[in-house]
Amino acid sequence: MGEFIAIRRDLHQIPELGFQEFKTQQYILNYIATLPQERIQIKTWRTGIFVRVLGTAPTKTIGYRADMDGLPIDEQTDVPFRSTHEGRMHACGHDMHMAIALGVLTYVVHHPICDDMLFIFQPAEEGPGGALPMLESDEMKQWMPDMILALHIAPQYPVGTIATKEGLLFANTSELFIDLIGKGGHAAFPHETKDMVVAASALIMQLQTIVSRNVNPLDSAVITVGKLTSGTVQNVIAERARLEGTIRTLSPEAMEKVKGRIEAIVRGIEVAYECEAHIDYGSMYYQVYNDETLTNEFMQFVEKETDVRLVRCQEAMTGEDFGYMLARIPGFMFWLGVQSPFGLHHAQLNPNEQAIDVAIQLLTRYVTWKGNHHAKEEER
Repeated sequence: MGEFIAIRRDLHQIPELGFQEFKTQQYILNYIATLPQERIQIKTWRTGIFVRVLGTAPTKTIGYRADMDGLPIDEQTDVPFRSTHEGRMHACGHDMHMAIALGVLTYVVHHPICDDMLFIFQPAEEGPGGALPMLESDEMKQWMPDMILALHIAPQYPVGTIATKEGLLFANTSELFIDLIGKGGHAAFPHETKDMVVAASALIMQLQTIVSRNVNPLDSAVITVGKLTSGTVQNVIAERARLEGTIRTLSPEAMEKVKGRIEAIVRGIEVAYECEAHIDYGSMYYQVYNDETLTNEFMQFVEKETDVRLVRCQEAMTGEDFGYMLARIPGFMFWLGVQSPFGLHHAQLNPNEQAIDVAIQLLTRYVTWKGNHHAKEEER
């Protein structure tokens, strides 16, 4: 078993939710402390970490981001290194992401490149969103990279597959929480109540008309209500209902349109069912939009590599707060094939760990080429 597979397994056992990644942060800091320190500079930000590795003749800084948090999921795998934190799991591959980042970091410490590299270990990707506040932090402003990249594991692709595209890769996303407040009472006297089960049911059905009747058919959007909570017992009419869901669109304009329609429909529900309603959009993530020049350059680089296969993929309705970083810093994200029968956020997700070495080997070659290529350009 390789060193970075072992690191992934260690991290897999200690998943922590957003801005609670204390053990994870300490584990990463402890590992970095074992490396030669002459060219390493470290700043911490909340539960995140910035690690700058100084180049030999820097003209630019290459940024690399890895997310750190887990999900509130009970793991259902039988691996010997399963989560030791009850109700928490690395079900989105962030343990893999961190292990790969540490592998690349280790390489550039021992094999210096011309340019500086900034490794960003970002908390709270799953929520409430760590990328935007980290981007706006004084620490990052002091070490702002000139370009940035990141990867995300992809269970749907075989190991050895790199999938990406220029332009839009991941959707605009927003959480959706709607609370309805009416008047409860005995099931035998419905006329004296304001039934929020009925109101919530009507609201859910009306929300489904937004995509089919308000979004341009040539655009794309998704509104999913994944959780409905209401009532206490079978013979009491529910006073409250709570809908929890998600919105995903392929354009910021469509997101504005969808939210406007949600708000209009909710106002109608208030009138029709004589209730009070509150909307909370929770965490909102900006689209992941890959820089055309850098992405094409990376894709051409990958196509020349013999141990990986490039796939030009379609955009996905996946959400990723790395989009905030790409909105300000030129760069790109790509999918890394890990071949698992279970998808992201599934309690039985078990990525093929051989993908860790695939990613480290590819990325070390890429940043070595890119980091030294910058310096040669400056010389010219």
